[in-house]
Amino acid sequence: MKFTLKEIANLVGGELVGDPHVVVTGISGIKEAREGDITFLANSKYYPLMKITRASAIITSKDVVDEKKPLIRTDNPSLAFTKVVELVAPNHIAHPQGIHPTAVIGKSSKLGSNVAIGPYVIIEEEVKIGDNTIIYGGCYIGHHTQVGSSCLIYPNVSIRERIQVGNRVIIHSGAVIGSDGFGFATVKGVQKKIPQIGTVAIEDDVEIGANVTIDRARFDKTIIGRGTKIDNLVQIAHNVVIGQNCIIVAQAGISGSTTLDKGVILAGQAGLVGHITIGEGTIVAAQAGVTKSIPSYSKVSGYPAKPHHLAKRVNACVQRLPELYKKIKELEEKIKKLEKKLSKSG
Repeated sequence: MKFTLKEIANLVGGELVGDPHVVVTGISGIKEAREGDITFLANSKYYPLMKITRASAIITSKDVVDEKKPLIRTDNPSLAFTKVVELVAPNHIAHPQGIHPTAVIGKSSKLGSNVAIGPYVIIEEEVKIGDNTIIYGGCYIGHHTQVGSSCLIYPNVSIRERIQVGNRVIIHSGAVIGSDGFGFATVKGVQKKIPQIGTVAIEDDVEIGANVTIDRARFDKTIIGRGTKIDNLVQIAHNVVIGQNCIIVAQAGISGSTTLDKGVILAGQAGLVGHITIGEGTIVAAQAGVTKSIPSYSKVSGYPAKPHHLAKRVNACVQRLPELYKKIKELEEKIKKLEKKLSKSG
């Protein structure tokens, strides 16, 4: 498909700088782009690439000025580029349609209109599936679970019994929703399992990455708030409450009964202890270990996690430890020599 820059600028509501008749035939990253491609620049550290990219045009923020390339300047280059991707390279993946004959569906379960069920799906009794939901092959949906409308559930997802999934939820392959919370009591040196009889509630417009595990509550609910996006390989323990529009990045782990208020960002491999609260809008940096509650709109890093500006100072000191150790050894030697001189002259 071919589009002019003028057509693309109109689509994204951007300011066009340069020839409006330039034809775009493809999309690519700024490093890989070739003539005819449109690319985007959202991170200032890639500014030098604007001079060497072979792309025919670049979508940028409004503060970028470059006389060598046609630009489409926007408030949000990443969002604008997403719209262009959908225009220039639409997704032609054919989702399952209809009910595959190998699917096993409980007689008491109810499917909405235009539901698609792939091969070897198991849907237990008393399940409700909303309109236009697509369930790929190999998935399991347990008794009394409810899945909303326009959901997309990729292969080999397990959703256990009595789980609630909202509308327009996307769940990627290998995710397990509603596994037992990790609860045991030591009795005479033996670990006894504590029953986990709660559930999981996933609100509307949530996306859950591949191989994410979300444990059911011991009592009540583990909650994933509306609009939250969860990356691959994340562990969410029992009775965790995640607010609206949070971002949880890969390999993060959240211990039981911890609450994240809305808009929290957990970067990769962040770890949170249980029974704490992370305030609204807080950013937890990669590999941070959070051991206590954090007030709203904080930015923390390190282990144990502390305000980011303080953590940077601590880290700077740690990096100097070999040099400081060497200096202390030198000072110790000088002190010994001074002590010997003083003892002789005494």
